[in-house]
Amino acid sequence: MARVREAVTGALWPLPTAAIVLAVGLGIGLPVLDEVLESGQRPLALVFEGGPSAARGILSTIAGSIISVTTLLFSLTIVTLQLASSQYSPRLLQTFVRDRVVQVCLGVLLGTFVYALVVLRSVRSEDESDDSSFVPRLAVTVALLLSLASVAALVTFLAHQTRQLRVETMMRDVHAEATTTLGRLVGQLAADDQPDAPLPAVPGHARPLCARASGFLVRVEAAPLLETLAGCGAVLRLDRRPGESVVAGTPLAWAWTDDPAAWPPADELEAALARHVVLSFERSPAADPSYGLRKLVDIAARALSPGINDPTTAVHALSHVSALIGQLSSRDTWHRRVTGDDGVVRLLLPSWDHGALLDLAVTQVRSYGRQDTTVVERLFSLLAEAGWRARSAEQRQAVREHCAALTAQSLEEVPAGRTEDDVRRMAAAVERALEGRWEPLRS
Repeated sequence: MARVREAVTGALWPLPTAAIVLAVGLGIGLPVLDEVLESGQRPLALVFEGGPSAARGILSTIAGSIISVTTLLFSLTIVTLQLASSQYSPRLLQTFVRDRVVQVCLGVLLGTFVYALVVLRSVRSEDESDDSSFVPRLAVTVALLLSLASVAALVTFLAHQTRQLRVETMMRDVHAEATTTLGRLVGQLAADDQPDAPLPAVPGHARPLCARASGFLVRVEAAPLLETLAGCGAVLRLDRRPGESVVAGTPLAWAWTDDPAAWPPADELEAALARHVVLSFERSPAADPSYGLRKLVDIAARALSPGINDPTTAVHALSHVSALIGQLSSRDTWHRRVTGDDGVVRLLLPSWDHGALLDLAVTQVRSYGRQDTTVVERLFSLLAEAGWRARSAEQRQAVREHCAALTAQSLEEVPAGRTEDDVRRMAAAVERALEGRWEPLRS
């Protein structure tokens, strides 16, 4: 069910397809209801009262105009995707595809078009049939209402796309998506009795298990995999973190038993990995605490490229990065230890630790923005904010290492308009934040 849910929520077509199916059902069912009401001589108030020619004209006009508008909206959607991919990050396309407003608007337009076509087939004139003429008055009235809904959908779509094209909106959506992922992971890790401890090392007698497919690691279906491990009496440690690439034929995990002389059944466990370790051609936020950071860093790095040269966007992206790093500081590591019914930890799932996430957040932008004063200052501010929220010695050490690297880089090539004393003062502000003393970076 999880795989189906991810496939449905991560695609553009499900809601429009559902709207088309519903439109076909209404287009067939409402004319039948019209015939029943007409044969029972039950007059309906506030319904269409024209003849067959008028009904055909209205339905044909609705179908023709709606399909033209739908073509326009599809074109605008493609342009939006191209802009987001080329100017900000290709990974933002997932956010647009999952946009419910876009899906609902397209569903309303396509549903109205299909509904008008289906109802059009039920309109009959006296010269076209041996039976008397028939106008599905209720169905035509519903078509008129749907055309009004389509106009509202068009206005909503244009207003929404105008707002979505703003980079601030994109970064807000990425931040919200990452926050949702972190909340889900915190719930999964709530039962971990060693929340911040590193995973145990792989013993020397462990046996490698190879992947049978390639892709990015999306998530692990722990429960069925745990049943297989319990039946084999084995312990399994995955060799990849969420979001990392897996290559078929290379080791994906290590398995071992308590008895060094007894090897676990490799074929059975590799088959279980193929079934229950979900891979995809693209990364997913399902279980990856780093994916939101990756998108925001991509936006910042792209903004600092010579072709775009937009350091203000990079600074705004770093503000979102800093907020996410603060949320990620709630744990030193995001590893999972899954315990079987027998009380034995049988599944070890490595994930990202605070140092790796901070490295992802800072290193690339530090390299690309080394000559821009505002970017360097924002990086020092980010480290000060991360140091203020650091909750362990390991986190504070990671902040100090990045602060030392940023300081050395900035002293080697002092940003325009600043002096070496300014650089040292900003570095000192980071150190004071690590000690619990907040001071402004600017004098």
